[in-house]
Amino acid sequence: MESTAYLPAADRERAEARLRHNLMAWLTTVRPDGQPVTVPVWFLLREDDTILLYSTPQAAKLRNIAQNPKVSLALDVCDLGRNVVRLQGVARASGDEPGAEKNPAYLAKYAERIAALFETPERFAARYRAAVVITASRVFV
Repeated sequence: MESTAYLPAADRERAEARLRHNLMAWLTTVRPDGQPVTVPVWFLLREDDTILLYSTPQAAKLRNIAQNPKVSLALDVCDLGRNVVRLQGVARASGDEPGAEKNPAYLAKYAERIAALFETPERFAARYRAAVVITASRVFV
């Protein structure tokens, strides 16, 4: 990943592994009044190093991203605060992405959770049909 290239090798490997395997992250967007808002999201690090997530179409994060695309993404679960991974970048809503039910990598990562919470990928995708793509500018550890 270009956004981790400056890190020492061990930190880079750890950060990239967590970006590939963690199931939860915290996305921070900024409201028009300047108030940061942080919400939990499921996400997928893709081969092109962008991060894909799906949202409900009416979510405030989409409105926030439309007016200010700068975001921060922090990975959930850290070891006493010593294993934090956070990135900053820009996000955009994307109508070019396949729905979650047609995304094999996303389904592989979240199959168990989708089955438990939504029963089928199609039911998940019907609710979370707005794709968001994040391009990281820098990853912090």
